[in-house]
Amino acid sequence: MARHIDITAALGTPVYFCDSRSPWQRGRNENANGLLRQYFPKGTSLSRYTPEHLTTVQDEINKRPRRVLGDRSPTEVFTALLASQDHQLLRR
Repeated sequence: MARHIDITAALGTPVYFCDSRSPWQRGRNENANGLLRQYFPKGTSLSRYTPEHLTTVQDEINKRPRRVLGDRSPTEVFTALLASQDHQLLRR
């Protein structure tokens, strides 16, 4: 996040930095960690897995519907964004 000032200026939205050792401030990150723990136990080195296996896990996670996305998957939302001419979708 070294360029957070540039990101703030380009998107017109502030960048928020959580306090260290405050997981309640990073709900989505903690949720993502929980999803990853279904595949990889805590402390597991990812070097034990093949790139193909990691890609499979990535695809499975990104194709899971999310309530916060209106029961669409991150893959669906990202694909729609790429196809859209209206990049205001990135702005809140």
